[in-house]
Amino acid sequence: MKITAVTTVPLRIPVAPPPYSTAGAGTKLEWGRLGRLSPKRPTPLLEYLLVQIDTDTGLRGVGEATVDIGFFGQTLEEAQAAVDDYLGPQLIGHDPLDREDLLWRIDYRGNTVAKAGIDLALHDLVGLALGTTVSVLLGGRARTRVPVAVEIAGGPAAAMAEACRTWLAQGVRAFKAKIGGDPRQDADRLRAIRDAIGPQASLRADANQGYDPKEAIQLCRLAERAEVGLELLEQPVAAWDLAGLAFVRRAVDTPIEADESCYSTHDALQLIRHEAVDVLNVKLGKAGGLLRAKQIAALAAAAGRRCVLGTSYGCGPELAAKAHLFAATPAVTEAVEFTELGLHQNVLQPPHQAGLALPLEDGCLPVPSGPGLGVQLDAQLVERYRLTPPP
Repeated sequence: MKITAVTTVPLRIPVAPPPYSTAGAGTKLEWGRLGRLSPKRPTPLLEYLLVQIDTDTGLRGVGEATVDIGFFGQTLEEAQAAVDDYLGPQLIGHDPLDREDLLWRIDYRGNTVAKAGIDLALHDLVGLALGTTVSVLLGGRARTRVPVAVEIAGGPAAAMAEACRTWLAQGVRAFKAKIGGDPRQDADRLRAIRDAIGPQASLRADANQGYDPKEAIQLCRLAERAEVGLELLEQPVAAWDLAGLAFVRRAVDTPIEADESCYSTHDALQLIRHEAVDVLNVKLGKAGGLLRAKQIAALAAAAGRRCVLGTSYGCGPELAAKAHLFAATPAVTEAVEFTELGLHQNVLQPPHQAGLALPLEDGCLPVPSGPGLGVQLDAQLVERYRLTPPP
C-alpha cells in the first residue's frame, strides 16, 4: 500500500458570541489586545483544516488541523500551505504503515497544527487498513466512555454561574473557569460557580498566563480558604516562567497545570525537571498529533505526573481522536475538555453526528468503536462550511 495523494479542505464554522460581556474578565494578558477578529474574519468563527490521505488501494484516512492564531499562533492559510506544499508531498509513494518514520520525515520546527492534521489522518488510515481502532493502535481500548469538561468564558460572576447551569442541563459535570485578572474577583467567580454546580461536579480554573506568581498564590489561597474544591489551576503565570510556576506550586495545595508552557516532549521534560507542575495539559495541535501526545503522556507517567487533554476545538476527526487517546492513555485521569460541543455542530455522519454531541449521557461521550477513528464525514455539511475559494 502506497500513499498517492495528501489533500486539504478548509472549513469556516460560525460560532455565537458569549452571551455576556467579557470586559475586565478572563486573563488580563488579553485585555485590549490579542483579539481574534480581523477585517478578513470580522465575526466570531472557528476554522479547521481537514487533511485527507489517499492510497493506491482506495483507502482514505481523514484528519483535522485545528488552527487558531490566538492560541497555537498558526493561521488557516499557514497550515494549508504547510500541508499542501511542504509536508504532504514528502509522504507520496510511502507505505502509511510506517507512520513513525513518516512523521519523523516531516518533523520540522513549528507547524505543529499542520503536523497534527497529518498524524490524525495517518492513524485513521492505518486503523482502516488493519481493521482496528486508533485506540488499539495507541495501546489498547481500556475505556469506552470519556468524561467531558467545558470552558466557561470569563465574565461577571453571576453570568458565569448561569452559563454553568445551562451546561448542567445538557449533562455536563466538569467545568473550567476562565480567570486571570484580579485574584479577589476571580475567587468570587469561582465561589459563584461552585454554588451553581454543587459539590460533586469538577471545577478547574485557567488563568491563561494572566497572573504573576504572587497573584497566583493569592488566588489559590483564597480558593482554598473558601473551599471551592479547585481541581487544578492551569497556566497561572507566563509560559516562559518555569521558575515562577515552581514557586507557585511549592506555595499552594492546589495542583498546578502547564498548558502554554507544554507544547513538545522537550517542554514536558523541562517542566518535570524543574518540578514546576503537577499536571501537563496535552493538546493534539500543540504536540503535533497522537504520536507525540502519547510520548508526553509517557513522560508524565514516568515522573508521577497526571495529564489533561485540553480544549483545542474540533469539528469531527479531532473529537474522535481525543476520545481514542483518552481510551488508550492511563496517565489521562481527568475529564477531557470538549468546549466545542456547545459552540457549533460537528460535520460527521450519523450516528456520531449526534453521538459526539450534546446532550451527554452521564456526563460522557462514547469512544467510537469502528476501524480507524471510527467516524465518517458528512459530505453535505463539509460543503456547507467549506471555505471557497481556498485562502
